[in-house]
Amino acid sequence: MSNTIEFLCDRFSISGSIREAALRAYERVTNVRYDAQIEVKANVLQAFLDEGVNESDFAGSSGYGYDDAARARYESLLNRIFGTERALARLSIVSGTHAIVVALSANVRAGRTLLSVTGRPYDTLRNAICDDERALVKTHGIEYREIALAENAAFDLDGIERELGRGDIDAIFVQRSRGYAPRPSVGVDAIGRLCAFVRERAPQVVVLVDNCYGELVETREPTHVGADLVMGSLIKNLGGTFAPAGGYVAGRAEIVARVAARLYAPGLGDALGPSLGFGRAFIQGLFTAPLIIEQTVRGLDFAAALFEERGFAVDPAPGARRTDIVQAIRLGNPDRLLRFARGLQKALPVNARFRPEPGAVPGYTDPVVMSSGAFVGGATIELSCDAPLREPFDVYLQGGIITEYAYAGALFAAREVG
Repeated sequence: MSNTIEFLCDRFSISGSIREAALRAYERVTNVRYDAQIEVKANVLQAFLDEGVNESDFAGSSGYGYDDAARARYESLLNRIFGTERALARLSIVSGTHAIVVALSANVRAGRTLLSVTGRPYDTLRNAICDDERALVKTHGIEYREIALAENAAFDLDGIERELGRGDIDAIFVQRSRGYAPRPSVGVDAIGRLCAFVRERAPQVVVLVDNCYGELVETREPTHVGADLVMGSLIKNLGGTFAPAGGYVAGRAEIVARVAARLYAPGLGDALGPSLGFGRAFIQGLFTAPLIIEQTVRGLDFAAALFEERGFAVDPAPGARRTDIVQAIRLGNPDRLLRFARGLQKALPVNARFRPEPGAVPGYTDPVVMSSGAFVGGATIELSCDAPLREPFDVYLQGGIITEYAYAGALFAAREVG
């Protein structure tokens, strides 16, 4: 048989310069090593073996969810994988943004300050923190400040030191992924250096990390290198395409306890929260997640190489070390953004006949175009793209649970862009 790209081009009638660029792109990435993903698979397997997962652990509960066996086992597995004292993974946390906002509100006191050290958060989160009329700064009486990242996504340590010197900061917030910002994602090593820097100067300040899109991409998590808490979605990386909904926080026990009290009620702790029969889906999804992420990063490397061959700037570069499952492609104008999204949509197994159009999305200041056709609604691990219609007109390609599926999506998008 011909190579994979030749086969896909023949099957889907992709020819001419797109085919030629695709073949060159495939040659550039076909020998890339994915050693990090091999180690992550071993780490997750070790966690399952050490935990002693039993078939009976899949049983869940309804109602209040007291003594839910599946929830307890799943959260224990997360603790092993993240190296944390306590985890809270619940269906009642409906998204990564929800997990983050609950964590922030639980760990920043009225009259004290939350400091973002990765600049402006993505639109919906910043809206929840300070822009909306019901934002945290208005309803909880907290202060909020931002420090932009320095060159190459490095932390502005001088600026952070000045802010810490003011003595009013309760929590530092790190957004690991790029969101809708034209900057690289932040790696675990850099987060570790930040945590050590903060610990030395202000040990009472907690470091909270938005871990969305970054879980299991690197061999270590932010909590392995000093972060006090990580927050994220269960239908992205960790869900492995099985988890139907949910979000999580994991970290130091006392900090997770604060989040549980805010999520439920003081005095109830984390005793509530039924898994509603989805225990097997969560646990199986976690086990398969490293394989899905490996497939994803392989597909994103090809997409990066293909669009670079077509003359577009991409970040990360094909074959570069990845710290999340997002690929930025600078298309340069809104027309190309629309054509990219429409081309990708045609390759998705669900809603392939939909035609993406830009529109208003709650929490976003600019119209956004999205391409999505997931078996689990909003599960961007499955292959999707989205982009706000604003300069510099970057599109953000995410996920791709089967490498060949991601290849096809990139080919369809490239053909549409031209």
